Amino acid sequence: MITDWDDAYSNGAYIEHAASYPAFWADAAAQFRSTARAELDLAYGAGERERFDLFYPEGRPKGLAVFVHGGYWLAFDKASWSHLAAGAVAQDYAVALPSYPLAPQVSIPEITQKITQAITQAAQLVSGPIHLAGHSAGGQLVTRMICMDSTLPTAIQARINSVVSISGLHDLRPLMRTAMNAKWQLTAETAVQESAALQRPLPSIPVTCWVGALERPEFLRQNDLLANIWTGFGIDIRAHRQIGRHHFDVVADLVDADSGLVSAWLSS
Repeated sequence: MITDWDDAYSNGAYIEHAASYPAFWADAAAQFRSTARAELDLAYGAGERERFDLFYPEGRPKGLAVFVHGGYWLAFDKASWSHLAAGAVAQDYAVALPSYPLAPQVSIPEITQKITQAITQAAQLVSGPIHLAGHSAGGQLVTRMICMDSTLPTAIQARINSVVSISGLHDLRPLMRTAMNAKWQLTAETAVQESAALQRPLPSIPVTCWVGALERPEFLRQNDLLANIWTGFGIDIRAHRQIGRHHFDVVADLVDADSGLVSAWLSS
C-alpha cells in the first residue's frame, strides 16, 4: 500500500547525480542545434511558449517524427531536448520538438490542446507518415492524441503510423494525491479526461509503452497499465522495460539511429 504519493512519483531522489542531468541535456541539445539543418521557433499559436523546432535530414524526409518533452507539465522546454532528434533525423525523418505552456499558468487539458495545435502545424510542413513519441508527461500527451476524443484533424489522425510513450503517465488519478496537484489542479473529472488508460484508443495505430527497468514502481505500473487496458481494444500495443535505464536516461537511445527505441518510434 502506498502511503507517500509524493515519494512514489519522485524520480530525482532515486537517481545518482540527478541534479547534473538538466545541464547535460541542455549542453547536448545546444551542440546538436549548432550543426543541424533546422527551422527554429516556428509558431503554432500566439503564446510565447507556443513554438516548435523542426530538424531536417539531408534529403527529402520520409515523414514527420514528433517528440514531446516531459517535466511533470511544470518544467523544461524544447531547447533541452534537441539532440533527441538525432536518431530519427539519421533515419531520414524530419523531427518536430514543441514547447508548450506550463502549469499552473494553464491546465493539463489546455496543454493537451496546445500539443494538438503543435502537431497540426508541423504536419502541414512535412508530408508523409507521422510518428509520435513523448517522455513522462510527454508520454501522456502523445497517447492523448490517439484517444477517440482526440481533436487532431481526421486527416492527421490517419497519418499517424506509431506512438511511443516513454515512461508515460497514463492514469492521472493517483497524481491528485501529490503536492504537485496544487499547481496542476486536477479534479476527478479532468484526471479521468486526461488519462489515456481510461479512454478508448483510435483503431489501427501501433503503440509501444517503453520504460526503464530501474524506474520507480509507479512508473513501471503506469507503463504496463496502458498496454494491459488497451490490449482489450484489439490494437497492436506492447510494453517494454529497458534493462539498466532509469527515468532520466531512458530517452538517451533516441540519439542512436539503430537503437530499439528509435526503431519502435519509427515503426509502421
